[in-house]
Amino acid sequence: MPDTPLTRRALNRATLARQMLLAREQVPVLAAVERLLALQAQQARPPFVGLWSRVAGFERAALNALLQRREVVRATLMRGTLHLSSAKDYLHLRSTFSPMLEASVASVLRERAKGLDIPPLVQEGRAFFEEAPRTFEALRDHLVARHPRTDERAMGFAVRMFLPLIQVPTETEWGYPGTTDFAVAESWLGAPLNAEADLPTLVQRYLAAFGPASVGDAQTWSGLKGLKPTFEALRPSLRTFRDENGRELFDLPTAPRPDEDTPAPARFLPDFDSLVLGHDDRARWVDEVYRPKLVTKNLRVPATFLVDGFIAGTWSVERKRAGATLVAEPFVPLKKKKDREALVKEAEALLRFVEPDARTFEVRGL
Repeated sequence: MPDTPLTRRALNRATLARQMLLAREQVPVLAAVERLLALQAQQARPPFVGLWSRVAGFERAALNALLQRREVVRATLMRGTLHLSSAKDYLHLRSTFSPMLEASVASVLRERAKGLDIPPLVQEGRAFFEEAPRTFEALRDHLVARHPRTDERAMGFAVRMFLPLIQVPTETEWGYPGTTDFAVAESWLGAPLNAEADLPTLVQRYLAAFGPASVGDAQTWSGLKGLKPTFEALRPSLRTFRDENGRELFDLPTAPRPDEDTPAPARFLPDFDSLVLGHDDRARWVDEVYRPKLVTKNLRVPATFLVDGFIAGTWSVERKRAGATLVAEPFVPLKKKKDREALVKEAEALLRFVEPDARTFEVRGL
């Protein structure tokens, strides 16, 4: 059968449905984390905001409880960056990312990687973190004492990429302090990692959370190269589409693909939200002219807000004494009063979530 064409709006609505952004959904927090596969967690607060925007009645304590019970973990996964995932998914999929993580040592360190004897370093790192959860600063001090002539940060980075590690949560408000302890994943979770890579499961889970999508989209999101053979092997079990530029897209046959005229509510997304980073072609989210505003030169991904399902600007929170202010910066002035009113209402609720001890709340820029 010929590939079905999908408009930009149809793609937008399809992915919003999987991302729980067409309506907040009544779903347990652990199930929401697994449905999203993982939440970008370069900083501690963003996953909480991301779940607040997606899960009906979400409370900070619910995610903190999962972290304390070790049912959700913060660890290095997609693109070699920190994510929150369920412990079950981490144990199953961590080995799938190992080739990418290990290859990053040579690609990131370049000349500094030469001369590193990585297997003994990883063994030393494992023994160090097995004794007790510790910081990476402590690990580097430990390694420097043993290898005084070797680049300490290069050694630390090699251990971080080769050794499966979990960040240890604390009782702080967003689960993790600025400097965190690390523990060996198998010891922290009391279970072994799946020894084999499972690319078919990863691709299917990706499509469930971000589809319809191309091979290039999946590679950009995951940081993995060479996914085309996996897509080809799965082709008989998938549906194929074409976007407005003729790109081939893949999807699960029964995944939701709402009508493109389905209403999409105002929503605020946190810094580094996976929605922004889930595709190579971000046309389903934002006009190309604004794409440079989504990933800055220093690789920062600002918090964004959605109007009619599309990214319409960025936002930040300012806190001064007892007052909290959400400052919005639309890409262009918002013309429709109903859009501004919906955003202000959502922004006020978000301020109360992220700054619950503030006494006054203000929204600027809308």
